[in-house]
Amino acid sequence: MSSIIVLDASYPKDRSLWLDLWAAWPEREVAAHPNYLALFASPGDRMVCAVLESVDCSVIFPLILRPIAREAWAAGFQDYWDATSPYGYGGPFCWGCSSKDISEFWLGFKNWAVSKKLVSLFVRLSLFPEQLAEFDGEVVYNAPNVVRFLDKPLEAIWMDYSHKVRKNVKRAQREGVRVEIDLIGSRLDDFLSIYYDTMDRRSANSSFYFSANFFKRLIAGLSGQFAFFHSLHGETVVSTELVLISTCHIYSFLGGTRAEVFKLRPNDLLKHEIILWGHRVGKKAFVLGGGYGGIDGIYRYKLSFAPRGAVPFNIGQIVFDQRVYDRMIATRHSWEVAKGREWQPPPRFFPAYRAKSVETRKI
Repeated sequence: MSSIIVLDASYPKDRSLWLDLWAAWPEREVAAHPNYLALFASPGDRMVCAVLESVDCSVIFPLILRPIAREAWAAGFQDYWDATSPYGYGGPFCWGCSSKDISEFWLGFKNWAVSKKLVSLFVRLSLFPEQLAEFDGEVVYNAPNVVRFLDKPLEAIWMDYSHKVRKNVKRAQREGVRVEIDLIGSRLDDFLSIYYDTMDRRSANSSFYFSANFFKRLIAGLSGQFAFFHSLHGETVVSTELVLISTCHIYSFLGGTRAEVFKLRPNDLLKHEIILWGHRVGKKAFVLGGGYGGIDGIYRYKLSFAPRGAVPFNIGQIVFDQRVYDRMIATRHSWEVAKGREWQPPPRFFPAYRAKSVETRKI
């Protein structure tokens, strides 16, 4: 019988072992790399990876642990934590495992979670279920995402685009737009200018305004696991996208386009060239992602590159200590009332005690 260990990236030996396990994993998803988790960890968080290893089986489950007492309302909950995956697609990744191995992993993981006073777990699950250990908790459908599978000849992929995409790609080419691949972030300033302008134009949530230092840390810490693609008109970058790279998959991460050049269709050409590059280097799929609000204009635009590529994006969630979980919700409610506010978490928000107010009013 195997038992799990939980590696903590703050300890050099644990971090080294985590990196060794990640490097030995055939899929090597970026979301499981400790340097990726570090981009999303706040001061006081812990970056951990729950691991099960046997002769033929490996499980790695990377998580960010957050101290509950850091919240303004939670002074009475010292020593309690919750766990989350970083932005993107995560989960308990596994390879070579039997159902018995997976059962042993979850038994060990849940025992560890209770011993460390974890109250809840929230994880954004990979779009590729074959990568994952079956989740031993509640799985909630979140929204559709778009995947452009690359297992067909390029001509078949081209003809699978919507007619509008093919038309726009040809227009961009006629207008002299070209695409440059940047593997080291040499045009980071151009990327940031376009990215922030795009976020402003879309009135994006503040959580999407990643700092310049965020991107510099990504470049320094994830060499070989990213690429910038830039559409240029003349010598000016007019559309840009940061792509994350794993062994089998590439992921649209962040990017944008200058509004004044929409008519040149530089982003259609950009995504087409990313698909061509992914096919050329032997990737299985390009994840374009979802919309900002479910099935919206952004989602439909992405779907035009893979009209049959909609896949479910699921969330995994577990409450390890229901009594404490409920007490946290009640404590948060009382704290909000004492501040003169009414607070009620949205029905689907998890964990509920971290929800922002749906609406507020003075009492």
